[in-house]
Amino acid sequence: MPATFPASINAFQRTLARRAFLRTGGLSVGAAALALLEQACPQAAASTNQSLSRVHPAIPGLPHHAPRAKRVIYLHMNGGPSQLDLWDYKPQLKQFFDKDLPPSIRGEQRLSTMTSGQERFPVAPSQFAFEQKGECGRWISTALLPHTAKIVDDLTLVKSVHTNAINHDPACTFVMTGSEIPGKASIGSWLAYGLGSESDNLPAFVVMTPQFPPTGNAQALFSRMWGSGFLPTQFSGVTLRGTGDPVLYLDNPAGVSNADRRQMLDGLKRLNSLTATRFHDPETTTRIAQYEMAFRMQTSVPELTNLQDESQETLALYGDAATKPGSFAHSALLARRLVERGVRVVQILHRGWDQHGQLPKNILEQCRDTDQATAALVIDLKLRGLLDDTLVVWGGEFGRTVYSQGTLTKSNYGRDHHPRNFCMWMAGGGVKPGSTYGETDDFSYNVVENPVHVNDFNATILHLLGIDHERLSFKFQGLDQRLTGVEPQRVVHELLA
Repeated sequence: MPATFPASINAFQRTLARRAFLRTGGLSVGAAALALLEQACPQAAASTNQSLSRVHPAIPGLPHHAPRAKRVIYLHMNGGPSQLDLWDYKPQLKQFFDKDLPPSIRGEQRLSTMTSGQERFPVAPSQFAFEQKGECGRWISTALLPHTAKIVDDLTLVKSVHTNAINHDPACTFVMTGSEIPGKASIGSWLAYGLGSESDNLPAFVVMTPQFPPTGNAQALFSRMWGSGFLPTQFSGVTLRGTGDPVLYLDNPAGVSNADRRQMLDGLKRLNSLTATRFHDPETTTRIAQYEMAFRMQTSVPELTNLQDESQETLALYGDAATKPGSFAHSALLARRLVERGVRVVQILHRGWDQHGQLPKNILEQCRDTDQATAALVIDLKLRGLLDDTLVVWGGEFGRTVYSQGTLTKSNYGRDHHPRNFCMWMAGGGVKPGSTYGETDDFSYNVVENPVHVNDFNATILHLLGIDHERLSFKFQGLDQRLTGVEPQRVVHELLA
């Protein structure tokens, strides 16, 4: 005879799979153990309840060691800024103008389809003036980065970063997720997942994609660059828009009060909680958390974006565009306001740096759009005592070739993608200010000293925030997934103060 079940038993229990039973059973055992702990040690119970009351708690056991930084502002220059025209000063290249790049330098490098068919690879020296600045005496293109030149003593420059990918989409995916394969978690999501956030009224991870000069050759920005991949979706970056409402549907519809909205969300929470109890799907828990965060953001986001409490001196520091929503300067100022309010990760992605042609004209416009506000952000954080425990990161997905793509003249050139070496910098958050690490050959084509792989760089970022990159993992598809991948990577301790 078929088995019968008492009516009091939930019908869902009849279909419990073995693994689901073991999972829920394990949770029950854990709950019983926690109850015993509460009886035996009231102080431990109080501590546990306090951590659980946070909207964005850290996972147990993190940070792994004392962090040097509490938060990150990541400035991504999408498209591949030319290291030759900004940071990697090679004055001897003038004598090689329009001469072919020696085959011994180029080697067997994989070329992109945009230059692989060229008959010549003529050397294109930078036409921009460089000067040594700061007590550290760093060479920097003062023609392009006059404001950043004033803060070089606060920066840690890495000249020897290299990556695996040669095209934008896989290279951007790689620098942000540690893999060229879509579906992995971004660095911001890893940090939000592992460390949580001090803010209960704003997301742990916020993303902005400001406008850029119209001459910029803009590559698409894919949400995987701030997506959570296999992590629960509550750890995805939340985008703040530059036009219209900062967050869609932030305002209540006409005729709906905050009390009405609160009552509706409480009802939804009860229904979703029943579903979560029944199916144990983490995405249901995520939905509860995101609805609650959306309600809180109805108050916190308008306060965040209201710049009336900023002094005229601060606004002038960031430049004329500081009060223009959607500009890079406005985004940089919001980044400082976000970290002040406890947000763990802020990411600004600025497009238009893909300069295959008309590079001198276009890179000048890109730098005019970003240079002052970038320097202002570092200065502003420093003035407010936030730079010591805020890590600022600047970089792209790869560099540019020393040879010109297309026609080369004295006043014009273009550069193709170059993954073998490019420059990134960090400031604050425990790095060694005024230092330079790594070196390239005379053509800025190959690393000749202290190479730093993209995943080494990411491992170093995690280390500065108190995370051992080999211990922060998430089981997915049978693997212990990590931001830095499965191959050995290293923390670049030489960059640390």
